[in-house]
Amino acid sequence: MTDMPHVRDPQLPGRLLAVERDSLVPLLRSRPDADFALPVAACPGWSVRDVLAHCSAALTRVVENRFERGVFSPESNDRDIAERAGWTHAQVVDELERGMTGAGPVLARSGGGMDILGLGEWVHAGDVRDALGEPGAYAGTALPDALTLLARVTRERGHVPLHADLDDVDEPLRFGARAADGPPARYLGDAATLVRLYAGRPATGAAYELAGVREGELNIFG
Repeated sequence: MTDMPHVRDPQLPGRLLAVERDSLVPLLRSRPDADFALPVAACPGWSVRDVLAHCSAALTRVVENRFERGVFSPESNDRDIAERAGWTHAQVVDELERGMTGAGPVLARSGGGMDILGLGEWVHAGDVRDALGEPGAYAGTALPDALTLLARVTRERGHVPLHADLDDVDEPLRFGARAADGPPARYLGDAATLVRLYAGRPATGAAYELAGVREGELNIFG
């Protein structure tokens, strides 16, 4: 079994965002306006545009170091989306691109406490791809970095120990804390579905096996 590196790579969250930026932003700019109104299954009540506005606002807060009380609460998220209601879709995507570029150095200097935000933004990009019917949701070229960051986040949070045999990764991976007594929980399936489970996203129709833990117990954002 492969343990992910224990030493933090400060550049990893920014690299994750940059790789996703380079593929997501051109995709968004190629889509018709109607696609921005599509519902996002992972975020009930939100459209593709709402998710993008939330992401662009969150990354702008990181870049500008604006973290007032209650930031990232449901009420704060709704205000961020409402503040951009008069923007064109292109303006929202432009802000998203700037944020995905500028947030990396800030996250690198954060000491690790904000790294999960980079993972969350990458997951939201998967939410958008899923809503648009695009391949590669919760996967793609940035997946190895996402898995590394996910492993560290779950380990540092003392999450349930999990042994993952992934169909699309050569070696089994370990997530969560080390098992103190008894065997770890086990997952068998593809990496994108595992990401969905850890992010609390729907995995309807996916073929996987999970033993020793319930799906909801894996959610790191719940």
